[in-house]
Amino acid sequence: MPERDDGGVRGALLVADIADEQDVFALRRYAKAAAEAAGMGRLDPVRLATALSELGRDLLGPTPLTAVFDVPEKDPDTLRVELIWRDDREPTPESHRAVTRLLGDANPRLVRAGDGRGGRVLLDCPLPPGDGVALRRRRIRDALAAAAGAAAGLAEGLRAQTRDLMAALEESNAQREELERLNRELEDTNKGVMALYTELSQELEETNRGVVALYAELEEKSRLLREAGESKMRFWSTISHELRTPINAVIGLSRLVLSPDSDPLTKEQHRQVSLVATAGTTLLVLVDELLDMAKAEAGRLQPHITRVDLAATCAQLRGVLVGTGDPGDVALVLPERTTPRYVDTDEVMLIRILRNLLSNALKFTVRGEVRLDVAVLSGQGVQITVTDTGIGIPADELDRVFEEFHQVPGPLQRVRPGTGLGLAYARRLTEALGGTLTLHSTLGEGTRACLSLPFALEDDDGLVRPLAGIVVVDDDPVFHEVFKPLMHAVAERVVELTRGADVVDVVRRERPTGVVLDLQMPDTDGYAVLAELAADDELRDIPVVVLTASDPAEQNLGRLRHARGVLSKHGVSARRIVEILGAGSREGGLT
Repeated sequence: MPERDDGGVRGALLVADIADEQDVFALRRYAKAAAEAAGMGRLDPVRLATALSELGRDLLGPTPLTAVFDVPEKDPDTLRVELIWRDDREPTPESHRAVTRLLGDANPRLVRAGDGRGGRVLLDCPLPPGDGVALRRRRIRDALAAAAGAAAGLAEGLRAQTRDLMAALEESNAQREELERLNRELEDTNKGVMALYTELSQELEETNRGVVALYAELEEKSRLLREAGESKMRFWSTISHELRTPINAVIGLSRLVLSPDSDPLTKEQHRQVSLVATAGTTLLVLVDELLDMAKAEAGRLQPHITRVDLAATCAQLRGVLVGTGDPGDVALVLPERTTPRYVDTDEVMLIRILRNLLSNALKFTVRGEVRLDVAVLSGQGVQITVTDTGIGIPADELDRVFEEFHQVPGPLQRVRPGTGLGLAYARRLTEALGGTLTLHSTLGEGTRACLSLPFALEDDDGLVRPLAGIVVVDDDPVFHEVFKPLMHAVAERVVELTRGADVVDVVRRERPTGVVLDLQMPDTDGYAVLAELAADDELRDIPVVVLTASDPAEQNLGRLRHARGVLSKHGVSARRIVEILGAGSREGGLT
C-alpha cells in the first residue's frame, strides 16, 4: 500500500492509497494506531478501525481510494479521517448505517463532487482534551508511521482483525454480564421500590382519608363558629335594643324629675335622682361599648374617617370628664393646643378610646395628675400619651389587662369597681383605626398608655370652618356644662337655652347659622319647636340638628323631617355637627 507523507491533502498526518484487500487491512491498522495515540477510549480504536475497514472494503474499485488522517490546527480535539475517490462510486446504505452505528459521535458525512467525478466520506472523531495540537499531531504521526512500517500480509491482517474482534467480543461479553448483573440488581431494586411505593400509597391513602375527615370536621366547626358569631351579633343587637329602652326611660324620667318645672326636691332627693341619671347614662355607654365589642369580633366595626381637630377633642373630653376621680387630689391636664392639630381618623372612636384611657387613669389615681400629650410619630403618624401617677400595674398583669372582663386585684378595685372592658374596648377600637395601644407601668408610681395612629396631618386643608353662631337648646344643665367645649368648637358664638318655649323668639332675634335641639324637654319638646320653626317663613331655612340620648333610629322620623340630621348624644362630634349645619348655612349669622 503506497504511503505519502504530504499526499493529496496538504499538511495531513498520513495520506495512503487503498487499492486492494490488503490495503484495507492496512487502513484498519492505521485507524487503530491513530485512535490509540490520540487517547480515545478502550473500545473506540476497534470501532474506528472496523468502521473504516467496512467503508474501505465497500468502496474498493477500479481506481484506488485515498485515505487521509489529520488533526486540524483549528480543531485540535478532533481526529479527521477522509476516504476520497475519483469516480461515481458511493458507499452502500448498509455500510453507511454500520458506520453510523459504530461511530455515532463521528457524524459521517458523504460529499459528492458531481458529474461522476468522485466523492468522499468525512469522519470527525471527537478526542479528549490533549497537551496541545503540536504534541498531539506529532504523537499521532509517529504512531501512523510505525503502523505503516509494520509489514503484514493478508493472513497476518486477518489474524490481527480476528484478535481485535475476539477482544471486542470478550469486552462485549463482560459488558453483557455486567449489564445482566445490573439488570438483576435493578429488578431487585424495582421490587423494593414497588413494595415501598405500595406501602407509602396505602399510608398516603389512609392519611388522605384522615385529612378529608379532619377537613370536614374543621368545616363543620367553622360553620358552627360562624353561626355562633352571628347568633352573638343578633343577641347583642336585640339585647342592646331591649336595654336601651328602659335605660332611656330611666334617664328621661330622671331629667324630668330634675327639671326646674317639676315639683321641688329636697337636697338629698336631688342628689339621689342625679345619681340615678348618671348611672343610667353610664349604663347606656356600657351597652354601646358591648355592642361595639361584638361588632369588632364579627369584623363589622367600620371606622368613618374624617379630619379631627385634636384640640377640640381634648376640650370635649375635659367637659365630659368633669367630676371624675377625687376632686382636688387629682389634676386632669389636657392640652389646649396640639401638634399636629389635625388627624384623619374616626372622631367617635377616638373620643371613646381617650375617654376610656383617661377615666381608667383617673379611677386608679389617688393623688397627683392625669396628663394627655400629643406628638408627631416619626412623620408618619401621631402618638397620644396618657400618663398618670396612680397605683400602677404589676408586670405580670400588663398583658392580661387587655383581656375582656379581666380586672387587676387591688385595694382600689373594691371601692371603684368596673366591668373590665375599658382597655379591651379601647384596644379593639384602636386596631379598627389601624393603630396600636400599649401600656408601660411601674407598680406604685404610675402608668403610661401610648396610642399610636397613622396619617397625622399638620395642615388644615379641607377642614370645615367653625360656624358663626348657633343656638343650643337643652333643659339639662349638666349637658350644657359637659358639652360646652364641644359647642364652642362648633361655633364662634353659642347661645344656650333651657326652655323650648323661648327658641322661636331667640332664633328670630339672633338669626343663627344653625340650631342644636334636644328632643326631651318638659314645656315645649323638640318636636314642637321644630314644627314651629318649619312653619315660620323667615326661620324655616335655618338648619336644625337634633341631639337625643336615645337611639336616633327609634325616634319618630316623620315628625323630624324638617331637621337636617338626628344624632345621638353618645359619640357626637364637633365635625359632624358642623358638616350638617354648614351644609345648609347661609351668609350672615350672629352679630
